[in-house]
Amino acid sequence: MEATQTVNIGVIGAGHLGRFHIECIQRIPGFRLMGFHDANPARAKEIAEKYKIESFDAVDVLFKKVDAVCIVTPTVTHFELALKAIELGKHVFVEKPLTDLPETSRKLADLIESNNLVGRVGHVERYNPAFMAARNLGINKPVFIEAHRLAPFNPRGMDVPVIMDLMIHDIDLILSVVDAEVDHIEANGVGVAGDTADICNARITFKNKTVANLTASRISLKQMRKLRLFQRDQYMAIDFLEHEVQVVKLLHQEPEDMMTMKLELPDGDRWIAADSPSVTKHNAIEQELIEFYEAIQHRSNAGVSFSQGASAVEVAYSILAQIEQNGQ
Repeated sequence: MEATQTVNIGVIGAGHLGRFHIECIQRIPGFRLMGFHDANPARAKEIAEKYKIESFDAVDVLFKKVDAVCIVTPTVTHFELALKAIELGKHVFVEKPLTDLPETSRKLADLIESNNLVGRVGHVERYNPAFMAARNLGINKPVFIEAHRLAPFNPRGMDVPVIMDLMIHDIDLILSVVDAEVDHIEANGVGVAGDTADICNARITFKNKTVANLTASRISLKQMRKLRLFQRDQYMAIDFLEHEVQVVKLLHQEPEDMMTMKLELPDGDRWIAADSPSVTKHNAIEQELIEFYEAIQHRSNAGVSFSQGASAVEVAYSILAQIEQNGQ
């Protein structure tokens, strides 16, 4: 059995999400948390005392102590920090989105690969218990996908359009289940609370004719995070908030072990069967960081690569371009 490699890791950014990363890293065998950096001195002092870890005043000093870094800072800082980490030979985990521009995202993807380092992007919804349960059940060549991601107003995240703040989650999820290139995008969006789009609808058509319809809003009165997939003889609904999955299947033979409804169709009888499979709960952030460690230890393909993260940013910017083209 291969010996467990200790990976010295540091966290850059100890805000809302950064705290969760610190807590998760401290629980993961194989990682040794060397400390963190945060630009806010008061917050740095609070976090250092709460988690009994070292606070570094300068990022450069932290880099010297670690083999890997976890970047949990505002999106506009991702490129500069990740670039410096790669140049210093560090493995890098970056919270989504990878960067704020397609060009810088693709540059990081190329650099991390050419330097033979591990880069992962924190598209945490891939690790949502409901989505993982749905994938285990079998997401096979969906032909139509519908996503709704609604959230109440929150000043955090207003530095980027809702496409980069919320819709980017569903863009990544859809790219992960559709095995085809994007062919065409139509999008509309408007700014309500800020200068950038706060509500957006995008329709993505892939070269294999799969269609995905995405809606995102950050000025809703309620929260909603749902994904619906339609594929041959099957409909699947995933609720990311409630951690629930519903599956409706169209069967060609009557099953013996489930309740069904019979349909008499011109080409033969069919049976509709509905099921709500159990979902095993887990900490999604911790799960993606475990896979980051496994990728460093075993050079596995697990997790969201920089290349995949760059693809999500590229699609997001195509949506933004459509909104600008429509004068919204």
